[in-house]
Amino acid sequence: MKKIVYGLFFGDSITYGEYDGVFGGWVDILKRYALQKYNEGKTDELILFNLGIGGETTEGLVRRIPHEMAARNSAEGNIVFMGYGANDLAIKDGTQMVNPENFKTNILTAIQEAKKYSNDIYLISILPFSKNVDGIVVASGKLRTNDGVLAYNQILKDIAVENSLHYIDFYSAFLYDKEVLLSRDGVHPNEKGYGMMAEIAIPIIEKYL
Repeated sequence: MKKIVYGLFFGDSITYGEYDGVFGGWVDILKRYALQKYNEGKTDELILFNLGIGGETTEGLVRRIPHEMAARNSAEGNIVFMGYGANDLAIKDGTQMVNPENFKTNILTAIQEAKKYSNDIYLISILPFSKNVDGIVVASGKLRTNDGVLAYNQILKDIAVENSLHYIDFYSAFLYDKEVLLSRDGVHPNEKGYGMMAEIAIPIIEKYL
């Protein structure tokens, strides 16, 4: 008997796939890949849920993860992905949206909730920002810095190590080619960037097929 496993992708607009008019973002590429493999008749069924919400911080994650996990729970296994930080680290009207201490607390709270349903939890790195927006207030009123990315990514790495979780390092993959892989807004990937993210993530989901 083949199993049905759920993959739940929590995150912000980068999880959602914003600014990708070609593929719909990296999670949607993974959804199509898993479905294709299942239709070929060679694998278990891996159903992926894109639960990304544009603009969300870890404050929103903590509020909704108990309900989302309860609503989408496969008795045969669940994989949980969390991609947060690009909004948390942003400064708006002189105040950081979620400071580092609260960011860490929120991620740990979400992990404890996810562990009720899953032993496979992946923390996803924050991407670097384009030089055109690093330290600059953009149209949304948010100011972000690449120094902030480094600090918040370190929090995610430390949590992953201390809790024996997986860490997906998209940051390093983007760093040297970020001006080619990011869209004009300097924050979200373009279709090339999202495609690269999917290429990195496909070997991960293949373990569950």
